[in-house]
Amino acid sequence: MTHEEPRPTAPGAGSSRRTLTGRCALVTGGAKRIGRALSLALGEAGALVVVHYRSAEDEARDTVATITGAGGKAGLVRGNLANHEQTLQLMEDATAAAGQPVDILVNNASVFENLNLMNTSVEDWDRNLAVNLRAPALLARGMARQLPPKSFGDVLNLNDDRIFRPGADNFPYTVSKVGLHGLTQSLALALAPRIRVNELALGAILPPEVSAAEEYDHTMRGAIPTERFDTTAEVTHAMLFLLENPAMTGQTLCVNGGRHLI
Repeated sequence: MTHEEPRPTAPGAGSSRRTLTGRCALVTGGAKRIGRALSLALGEAGALVVVHYRSAEDEARDTVATITGAGGKAGLVRGNLANHEQTLQLMEDATAAAGQPVDILVNNASVFENLNLMNTSVEDWDRNLAVNLRAPALLARGMARQLPPKSFGDVLNLNDDRIFRPGADNFPYTVSKVGLHGLTQSLALALAPRIRVNELALGAILPPEVSAAEEYDHTMRGAIPTERFDTTAEVTHAMLFLLENPAMTGQTLCVNGGRHLI
């Protein structure tokens, strides 16, 4: 087997070290909640960050302003990942916004709906599969196509720990996330050796934006071995670990307090 130039390694894992300087990251759904935390961490680590949004323009602009205000570089790109034409165009738009090829793709955007098997419509299936499964595949292919020769890249998929404990609730979401788990492994083979593909399987990180957050907090803590929610900082540390470790590809890293064991 022949190899091209070795992938540069990072001196350590931690956003205080600007280990991603010179690289360009596209974060889908990068304006709010966990996506915002990922975008900010990438910017702090030195990457030029392209923040994708669908409708949260104000939040996206605020995220970009926070990155640039701290001395980083960032841009914006808009697109509806349920629309395949916009998804196919997104990587080109991100490259244009950045002024350089994207070599880090963070597939964070997802659709999460309270649907069961019996009340899931065809349109519901199409939307969940398009955003949660098809878009990550098309974007990974798009990144590979625009990556210059002899350059390396990384894909990080944000997944859910329910891939290890699927249930009957949130039915199309769960099925699409199980598909994303398989996609991660298949992409790791299809895009090797120049592009590594990994995923984070998250548990309870942030409570839902609903009035029942206190009840959610009490119920969820009882289902986690560590009896605590993981933090966005712990998610971003896990992301940087995978991005900075050249030995990791096709891997699933659970950030969930051991919830997948129950």
